[in-house]
Amino acid sequence: MADQNVPPRRPRDDRGWDGRQHHTSDTYGDSTAPASYGYDSPHPYQGGYPAQGDPREQYVDGYAYNGQPAPAPRGPQWVGPEGLGRPAPSGPAGVGLPTLDDDSEPGRKVGRRKAMAALGGTAAVVAGGAALAMTPQFRDLFGDEAAADATGSTVTDGTAARPSGQQPSTVRTYTEQNESYMGSRAGEALKKNAPAGGRTFSGPAAAAAATEVTVKTVLAKDPILHLARRATFGATPAVVADIKKQGIDAWIRTQLDPDKIEPSKAELKLAELPTQSLSVQQLRDQRDKLNDQGAQPEREVVDATLARQIWSKRQLFEVMVDFWNDFLHVAADFDGGEVYRTSFDKDVVRKHALGSYPEMLVAANKHPALLIYLNQKDSRKDAINENLARENLELYSVGVDGGYKEGDVRQAAMLQTGRAVDDKGQYVLRVNQHYMGKVKILGFTHANTFSIKDVNNPTAKEIAAVDAAIDKYITYIALHPSTAKYVAQSLATRFVSDTPPKSLVDRLAKTYSSNNGMIKPVLMTLFSSSEFWAAVGQKVRRPMEYLVATYRTLGVSPEASPKNNNGDNKRTPFARGLRQIHDKLRELGQYPMGQPTPDGYPDVYVAWTSAGTMVNGWNEAGEIVAGYRTVFTYTAPEKLVKAPATAGAYVDALSLRLVGQKLSTREKNLILGVAGVAATAKVDATFNGAITAVARAILASPQHHLR
Repeated sequence: MADQNVPPRRPRDDRGWDGRQHHTSDTYGDSTAPASYGYDSPHPYQGGYPAQGDPREQYVDGYAYNGQPAPAPRGPQWVGPEGLGRPAPSGPAGVGLPTLDDDSEPGRKVGRRKAMAALGGTAAVVAGGAALAMTPQFRDLFGDEAAADATGSTVTDGTAARPSGQQPSTVRTYTEQNESYMGSRAGEALKKNAPAGGRTFSGPAAAAAATEVTVKTVLAKDPILHLARRATFGATPAVVADIKKQGIDAWIRTQLDPDKIEPSKAELKLAELPTQSLSVQQLRDQRDKLNDQGAQPEREVVDATLARQIWSKRQLFEVMVDFWNDFLHVAADFDGGEVYRTSFDKDVVRKHALGSYPEMLVAANKHPALLIYLNQKDSRKDAINENLARENLELYSVGVDGGYKEGDVRQAAMLQTGRAVDDKGQYVLRVNQHYMGKVKILGFTHANTFSIKDVNNPTAKEIAAVDAAIDKYITYIALHPSTAKYVAQSLATRFVSDTPPKSLVDRLAKTYSSNNGMIKPVLMTLFSSSEFWAAVGQKVRRPMEYLVATYRTLGVSPEASPKNNNGDNKRTPFARGLRQIHDKLRELGQYPMGQPTPDGYPDVYVAWTSAGTMVNGWNEAGEIVAGYRTVFTYTAPEKLVKAPATAGAYVDALSLRLVGQKLSTREKNLILGVAGVAATAKVDATFNGAITAVARAILASPQHHLR
């Protein structure tokens, strides 16, 4: 039978890592799960990435699941992709329309719901089109016999659904998410407001100085603010001051060398998450103890990531970690994630986030997390599972339109057989389960035959030779021109716009190829390109980005408030606070490593146009402003700025503090309407009692939604 790599499952509960699909006592209240996957019912990928094919047609150790001997295999028996049944990924869902403030207060000229909706809806227009306004949600706001040579002409694979030789783009498992969303009517509207082309300069500062911003946007055309918004999880007064002090070039160089940046107080406090410093073996050995402590490793890795996004000074590094967690995606919530996902985060993603992507992909393909998540641990020469082979091509390298065919997927799956996870939870290559014979995959050719005296007892040198052949293939596809273009397109979409100019994508792909997949040179090319600096306001924050940016701009401290009464003797206030943020993001439909399917989250605005999510985010911003979560320390809203004497001047000062610029006259008037006062009205530090509502309204403005 397949190795029992994962500790036996126990009945789910809310105490330890078996209850990860349920809210814990740290949630805000009776939270509603994202519409796509309910907390109380297993999502389609629970228990790991789905094994392909009908279980009744699969065999283990020569026996069918009904106990009858299986027919003698004539070669590789394809475990899939028949009956694949992967549902199309659902767009992130909102959870209804939480109540804002009561609009019935006497004398209020503008309802708070209408004023805030008007402010937030403006984000669609200023991003380049009325994309959000087009959505009904917003309108509803108001009312597969192998020969010895696998490259032979005999067809040994394929099905009616996926015939051998057919282009995968016509039978794709996943649409290319960003491309798919941007093909919508709203996506077409956004394309009209994107920079058309550009050039490279001697460095980022030179590019910033020489680039004129011509796109429509309500954001200030300030290069320092633009850099702070794109290269971090949200501009703060400290970040802006740091960029001004160091200069654009020096600040970027510093961010590209994160090991030299001191850890923040919050990063030091990550020691309060007990599972994050444990090895795979320790997590396995200490299972019962961790359960008793209420620790959930697969959730704590998400909690730790959120802490770094909010408080780390290594902001560009964290942005890139998030990028790779979507590009080379392994969900935290899979059967095995509680043991292996923390190690994948540390030893694969973070280790290589600003290094070599080929090295990252090679490391990932030997890591138990990916081998279990995509069922590679069960793939052997007589029962081949193609999940990982397919996603290595479709999602993690050349892309679905990168030129490979179905035959390439099959032969890649043959080449990768034998890679598994042993009983100690470590990567192992079982040579006796490795298919041997010539393979040809997307231009890569290998004899894939080895002089091994005893395949059941190979030497370390013999194992290394087989392993090296697979690594050579993984490196080949990671350096393929189509991969260069795919990585470039994805980076440009993350940092520049939902419709990045072809000129920039081509330039980044060239840098990627000429530097053998090293990422720092690609980022320097990006920041030295005029297209980056011309794209002010061309990205809208996704739900996680919005909430993280809100914590950052409000200056929330990771230390517990003096008012905190620690009612949990198992976890510290800091640990509980991170879990609260985590659970709120589950409500909003996006959290680190959260997408259950291996395609990661989409990175374009039109994928996230949920009015319910938007309003939920605004309400949460209000909770943060008011400092209701005593697990952290907050600056009282009336102390964010030195209060001017009049309401209009106060809104200007508070806007500069929270979003880095003043608002337009129209937006300013809407916010004054929320408070029910005129611009010239005299107000005190509490804005005559409306300071929380005013601050929240500013955080609902397009200036905070855009980045």
